[in-house]
Amino acid sequence: MTYRTCLWWCAALIAAWMLVLVPNVRAAGAVEAASETAAPARPNIIWIMADDLGYGDVGCYGQTRIKTPAIDRLATQGMRFTDCYAGSTVCAPSRCALMTGLHTGHARVRGNSLVPLLPDDVTVAEVLKSAGYRTAIIGKWGLGEPDTSGVPIRQGFDKWFGYLNQRHAHNYYPDYLWRNEQKVALPNVVARGVASTREVYSADLFKREALAFLDRQGDAPFFLYLALTQPHANNEAGKQGMEIPSDEPYSDQSWPQAQKNHAAMITDLDRTVGAVVEKLDERGLSDETILFFTSDNGPHREGGADPEFFGSRGPLRGIKRALYDGGIRVPMIVRWPGHVAAGSTSDHAWAFWDALPTMAELAGADAPTDIDGISIVPALLGAEAAGREQPQHDHLYWEFHERGFGQAVRMGRWKAVRPSQERAIELYDVSVDLGEQHDLAGEHPDVVARAAGLFETARTDSPHWPVKRRAAAGD
Repeated sequence: MTYRTCLWWCAALIAAWMLVLVPNVRAAGAVEAASETAAPARPNIIWIMADDLGYGDVGCYGQTRIKTPAIDRLATQGMRFTDCYAGSTVCAPSRCALMTGLHTGHARVRGNSLVPLLPDDVTVAEVLKSAGYRTAIIGKWGLGEPDTSGVPIRQGFDKWFGYLNQRHAHNYYPDYLWRNEQKVALPNVVARGVASTREVYSADLFKREALAFLDRQGDAPFFLYLALTQPHANNEAGKQGMEIPSDEPYSDQSWPQAQKNHAAMITDLDRTVGAVVEKLDERGLSDETILFFTSDNGPHREGGADPEFFGSRGPLRGIKRALYDGGIRVPMIVRWPGHVAAGSTSDHAWAFWDALPTMAELAGADAPTDIDGISIVPALLGAEAAGREQPQHDHLYWEFHERGFGQAVRMGRWKAVRPSQERAIELYDVSVDLGEQHDLAGEHPDVVARAAGLFETARTDSPHWPVKRRAAAGD
């Protein structure tokens, strides 16, 4: 054997071993010459979202009475964000911001009305599907009714199972759910949104569907959006709206029954998160899967639940339907072993509209250019691995169309809130006043003026969400 031939065989053997040893290699051509700081190969992506879970409802964010061992363990295995914001303070617009990369000043859906996504709305599922990802959503949608352009299967998802309508999703014992575009009958008997015969608990079905989806995955990358409904209340059931098959492990507590049920719902949610992580570990998928866990907005006071009982808002002010941080700042944990630093904490301020460009970058796909989001890959992986420093938002903007027209904007350390058009702008320094207790508007008129300008320019009008303007002074 000649020297040149020997070298050729050595190089071939090394290349073959590299194909075995390099993680996250999915197909021929995926291995390229790269620097040591290059971003890793594209991962599977899982986004698990709770419904009305407060900032203080889980142990790693300060909860002491409700047991959330799986979510707390997730925080030790990944990055816990302290300044992550939902898309809105209620579910449908929050989910729209997540799906489309647009905040509520630009999004198609800005409130809990039956406004569907249209064919020209580009969702994160469409972006990832175009990059070769298998896409699935399980749980709650809220962005399109049956036979509209907004149903998940027409918005980039290959597989869909769950509730289309957010009001239907109040009932944990429904008599039907949707699979793709087919109605699936269930044995529960329901009248006026409340089940009289309870045979099948929807949260159990969602867990089973998610685990089955993970079992079916092969070499192609996948995106799973697991939009769980716990611990949302069944509003139609009144004070008995915290629906759960069993209140264990809180049965022996001397708490009001609704609070036992509320805690049991969160612990059951925690079990689902734990089962997903266990399945990833079992399938050998953990190292090639980035998992996001969060909530769609702040805690509720419905179905008998009392957010004060467990300190569900944590140190924040407000709950669901408020634009103070208790309504929109949410838990966010991101796990990707070997890439996202285990046990780390980040105070990078970001919001749901950043999810689309983040996932697109991770997938090697092109995100739409006309969105409000910024990729947070450098915050997740570090500037060296991402090849750049993390860009910062000039501002984060929200508007809310219930109870009048409210607006809020986060500008670095400053948070401005105008609860309605009839009220003055309030200003808080959330770097030192996390609970938004000290209104500094009178001391910083320049910052208030900047917020007022953004309240006008950071949004566009929508025919679905008309704004009744305040009359000018003297009119």
